[in-house]
Amino acid sequence: MSVPDEVLAALEAGFERTVAELMELVRIPGVSAAGFDPREVERSAEAVARLLREAGLHGVEVLRVGDAHPYVVAEWLGAGRGAPTALVYAHHDVQPPGRLSHWQTPPFEPTRRDDGRLYGRGVVDDKAGLLLHLAALRAWLEATGGLPLNVKVLVEGEEEIGSGHLEAFLREHRARLAADVLVLSDTANLATGLPSLTRSLRGLVAVDVTVRALDHPIHSGMWGGPTPDAATALAVVLGRLVRDDGAIAVPGIYDDVPELDAGDRERLAALPFDEAQFRADAGISPDGGLAGESDRSVYERIWHRPSLAVTALEGMPMEGAANQLMAEARARVGVRIPPGQDPVRVRDRVADFLRRDPPWGVAVETACEVAVPGWSTRTEGPAFDAARRALAAGFGREPVEIGCGGSIPFVGPFVEVLSGAPALLLGLEDPPCNAHGENESLDLADFRKASRASVHLLAELADALG
Repeated sequence: MSVPDEVLAALEAGFERTVAELMELVRIPGVSAAGFDPREVERSAEAVARLLREAGLHGVEVLRVGDAHPYVVAEWLGAGRGAPTALVYAHHDVQPPGRLSHWQTPPFEPTRRDDGRLYGRGVVDDKAGLLLHLAALRAWLEATGGLPLNVKVLVEGEEEIGSGHLEAFLREHRARLAADVLVLSDTANLATGLPSLTRSLRGLVAVDVTVRALDHPIHSGMWGGPTPDAATALAVVLGRLVRDDGAIAVPGIYDDVPELDAGDRERLAALPFDEAQFRADAGISPDGGLAGESDRSVYERIWHRPSLAVTALEGMPMEGAANQLMAEARARVGVRIPPGQDPVRVRDRVADFLRRDPPWGVAVETACEVAVPGWSTRTEGPAFDAARRALAAGFGREPVEIGCGGSIPFVGPFVEVLSGAPALLLGLEDPPCNAHGENESLDLADFRKASRASVHLLAELADALG
């Protein structure tokens, strides 16, 4: 089915309205993490519900499961019983703003700059992911009075804290959310302007380690030397985790990592890669090197190999620090694991290694916060073909297929609840966007192109699955 000219015209005419709606949504500091006002997440959900109603969707509700932050659901089923159904997923909660001193403009006051980008917390992760589809749905409804297929929308409120209740929510509302294809709008493009279809996600294992050396802090001058210090002991324990080249030193950690076949390696080698641009986008010092397994390509290291990072470190804050030996210090060790690697095995090996042979007889304890597997799919079949055609039409260039080094733990359970329906992972993040960091931003030209691709996706899925 071709897209009527009047639909594309309606989309273009409404673009600035959509940007204004996105900015209004970004002004709501809907941080789902503990310690932030949950009423703001409630306010964010209500604002999303209002936008969906105004766009012409039906059955709009704000729903909850247990004590979770609110979900928003909506639908348009006017295509009839025999028509295919797409379920569009996004999330409205956002990460904490981080260091306010490092934002060039306030995080919850979205700002358009001369570089063609919009800045603000949540602007790309994931409020634009919702608004691009809302713009497409509204354009179809305004121009033709209907959609080419049935559409359901689910907007989550706790994705940034791990989607702890999503599986229960999906099972509780399984019938209501039943669909033939999942369109998940929370991933990335390989480069600005280059549409990308994500075919794999890494999983995540997070192990907290606590070192206790003393029953209270003591003077570092009067006691230092024979007396162990918790922070120093923790540094020794953490230093054992990686080799000099940055590869993981935990014994056996690579033993169950699936190797890529020749076709996968050829696919990775065919993707564009500019090391200088990669370094610039990551903020690596010009004199700095790349870490990890140097015999593997950068894309393989990010998407298909495990990586380890200390993602939290606690001892004594620099501000107000005293000359003390610390009684206790803590850290969180995060391991990203590729599809096919066993998260429980990784958890046990990392935790055992952290506790092994503690320096100076200090006590070392571990606890696992997260252990979720990676996910992958074969991008074959009519739904994926439809997505490729839609991305090409929207961006004006052929899409590429990529992996993702990050984790979206619920994709597997989501697909299971939908009885194995194909999952189309599309997104708007690009290398400069700095999602989760300060000065998060959205390329507005890509926002326009992605909205156009969504318009085409509705028509392509209607044809492909009808």
